[in-house]
Amino acid sequence: MPKTDENNELLDVLDESENDETVPSARYEITSYGADYDVDGLVKRIKRGDIYIPSFQRDYVWTLNEASRFIESLLLGLPVPGIFLAKEAETNKLLVIDGQQRLKSLQFFYEGFFNPKPDDKTKRVFELAKVLPRFAGKTYATLEEKDRIQLDNSIVHATVIKQESPEGDDTSVYHVFERLNTGGQKLTSQEIRIAAYHGLLCDLVTRLNEDKCWREIYGKKSNRLKDQELILRFLAMYFQSDKYSKPMNEFLNKFALNNRNAQKKFLETCENKFVKTIQVVHGAIGKGAFRPERSLNAAVFDSVMVGVARRLDVGEITDAKKLAEAYNSLLVNPNYAKVISQSTADESSVKTRLDEAVAAFRGIK
Repeated sequence: MPKTDENNELLDVLDESENDETVPSARYEITSYGADYDVDGLVKRIKRGDIYIPSFQRDYVWTLNEASRFIESLLLGLPVPGIFLAKEAETNKLLVIDGQQRLKSLQFFYEGFFNPKPDDKTKRVFELAKVLPRFAGKTYATLEEKDRIQLDNSIVHATVIKQESPEGDDTSVYHVFERLNTGGQKLTSQEIRIAAYHGLLCDLVTRLNEDKCWREIYGKKSNRLKDQELILRFLAMYFQSDKYSKPMNEFLNKFALNNRNAQKKFLETCENKFVKTIQVVHGAIGKGAFRPERSLNAAVFDSVMVGVARRLDVGEITDAKKLAEAYNSLLVNPNYAKVISQSTADESSVKTRLDEAVAAFRGIK
């Protein structure tokens, strides 16, 4: 039987680099300070986008009863756990690292609906449940005035961090997020990445993940965003393979950070390279591409994609049959076979497989 993760998602991607520890590549200097926010101010900041809550497919997990109990604690003047925020140097906005459930519960209560979804035909009114009788069934709009004022003025303590050095390398946010996120299930690297480095590049990767050829090759969308991580991996390898150093996750972190809000021309180039390359691979090799065995092999994916993209840099490929033959020959190349199955995140392995793939497709007409 094929292996599945804790979400019962089929583990159909072989990525040996996931075995590497993602460790900080630098020594950081981080400043932090405490800030007390009143609840009304927090909700307004979230609505304006001054406080940014990362969105995941499984981001909000509290039940109505759990959210209600949190609201009740504030109404009663009881202390509640603090939140953890990271200040973005470019925008001064605050990224929520820890405290999503609490902040979203407040946002939902103030807006009147519990955990609404964009495609919901009906919305569930947020009425407090499993709380003291005086609060039961109350919405924000129907709270007694004194209770509404109590809630508005309730204080939530925040710890705000900001990386001071090294300058221009705000990768500490990833590592802080990884260590402090207190969700019930550990977030994957790409889930943390799109939270820590959200912006135009991550938005583009999300759109590219809808590509029909890519979907036919990869299969159904990954609940844990592995398909999006592979797209990011191709772009990072295509543009910056000469700067690669292990671990793979940190290499991807830096690429995502440095290009999070890249210029329009660069993003258009990224889109063009991925779409054209995956179309050519799909047309020549089919939906079995990147699968030397049953599972999609991440090392085969990044090297073949880069190899084909480099060939496309000098002109269109017209002989799909020859491309398929070159692909099959590459897979049985002993040097290549070794570096797609062992120590795939090592610098020497990455260089060897990219060089072999580029050479394999160079002469295709």
